Amino acid sequence: MNPFDLKSALLAKHAQHVVLIHFPIALFIAGVAFDFLAQGTKRRALAAVAYYNVLGAAWTVIPVLATGILAWQLQLEGQKLKGILLLHLLFGCASAMLIWLVCYLHIHLTKRQQENSFPAFRLALETVAVLVIALTGHLGGFLSGVNGPN
Repeated sequence: MNPFDLKSALLAKHAQHVVLIHFPIALFIAGVAFDFLAQGTKRRALAAVAYYNVLGAAWTVIPVLATGILAWQLQLEGQKLKGILLLHLLFGCASAMLIWLVCYLHIHLTKRQQENSFPAFRLALETVAVLVIALTGHLGGFLSGVNGPN
């Protein structure tokens, strides 16, 4: 296979999910890191960076979910999921919901100009979301063969 063959890269049955997943993971983790920094330093610029990173993560989760479901349908022909693949799907959906929930908190409170009045549980929620995302990625690594045999 030619590494520069665009048709092969775009039409591979699962490649898009494996490539796209890195965007929401990186954006969300960076957003959480900036949010912790903003909380500690009380700098509005860091809070703005956190806001846009989390917003970007929420938007990029949509194609990731779509390509994950598409890979399931194309590669496994819609078979019933079990084992690590089922766990990966469940944790992936939980990760998406947590990202959207954190994004909702950021949007809702930023629109009301209340960055200083974020709920106390926000940083704990963001930490739990990062841990769930890490577990989802770990399971995905086993599915792709990165973390061990398929």
